Amino acid sequence: MASNLDQFCSQILSLNRGIRYVGIANKEPKLLSSAYRKGLTPLLTVEETEKSILQSLLRMGTRETLENKLGETFYALAMYKKVKRASIPVRRASRITHILMVSFDVEVDHEPIILKEILPALEQLPL
Repeated sequence: MASNLDQFCSQILSLNRGIRYVGIANKEPKLLSSAYRKGLTPLLTVEETEKSILQSLLRMGTRETLENKLGETFYALAMYKKVKRASIPVRRASRITHILMVSFDVEVDHEPIILKEILPALEQLPL
């Protein structure tokens, strides 16, 4: 399965030159696959990335409690000085089972990429 997830991360990474990083994790939280833009020096270590994913999963869990009134969360975004980071819930049978993390260069218009390209691609995510 890892090779299919690796291929999926690479596919998302190839959608736009402004995408820096793509990672998919389960709710354990275990990073199942990830890919960086070619030639990129990561801002976080592997350990820091895993910690960040855990924090994103915890925050996504709190958002999930409001979804019965607000509707499903499509994504959450944090904009830092050096990077934009989107947390995108992956659902199976209406439940969040995984999280897709996508980092963008700060000048990138992330919303059309997420809504028109990444979210539709989640239907083909091999989980």
